Amino acid sequence: MFRHPIGKENLFANLAVASILSTVAGMVNVVGFLAIQKLTTNVTGHFAFFIEAFDRFQFWEGIIYLYYIFFFLLGAFCSNLLIEWLIRTARKYAFTLPVFLEILLLTGTGLLMPMFLKKNTDAIAFLLLFSMGLQNAMVTKISAANIRTTHLTGLFTDLGIELSQWFFYHSIEQKKKLARSIQLRFTIILFFFAGGVLAGLVYNRLQGLTLLLAACILLVGLLWNSIKKLFHDH
Repeated sequence: MFRHPIGKENLFANLAVASILSTVAGMVNVVGFLAIQKLTTNVTGHFAFFIEAFDRFQFWEGIIYLYYIFFFLLGAFCSNLLIEWLIRTARKYAFTLPVFLEILLLTGTGLLMPMFLKKNTDAIAFLLLFSMGLQNAMVTKISAANIRTTHLTGLFTDLGIELSQWFFYHSIEQKKKLARSIQLRFTIILFFFAGGVLAGLVYNRLQGLTLLLAACILLVGLLWNSIKKLFHDH
């Protein structure tokens, strides 16, 4: 599923990638909030918290929010750096390796969460924000900036614009293109919500191990072509 760029026109591939990654993002969002009461899939709120601390002259308290923002940025930076390097050296792994790295990060965070909760809760936020920056950059690259999966603000903005355009687009081709885009936006929102609900339902039982479930979903996406081939051969 993550072997080749999918562009903007391949609706099925866009929906498949969006479903997998938005489910994972929804799960990470809820696990981060339940475990440490922090935002771990986007940085918009951290800017607000930083400014609030700054206004109260609590500069050192506010620095932590800059670290949160930095780790999301670092994840995006490392993701694209890895992709650009692999495109030039081992093209077939350009998108699969960042996904594999995200799987390792989520698995490690889930397994080590009991220790982090006792010693350093910020480490959980750093790792999850790095993972989401990594994911967001990867899916932006593979989909030609057609998919965003880690936050919903831009999605609802795009959806509102496209729903309003429905009243003004009249040609069949325009309607079809707009319908595909609206379908993609709804899919991302739906699966982000579904991932959050799933994480909320299992967190009380699994705690940090809920992230291993998210990692397994990513692994299914990573191995999807091999899984399809296996069932087809049988």
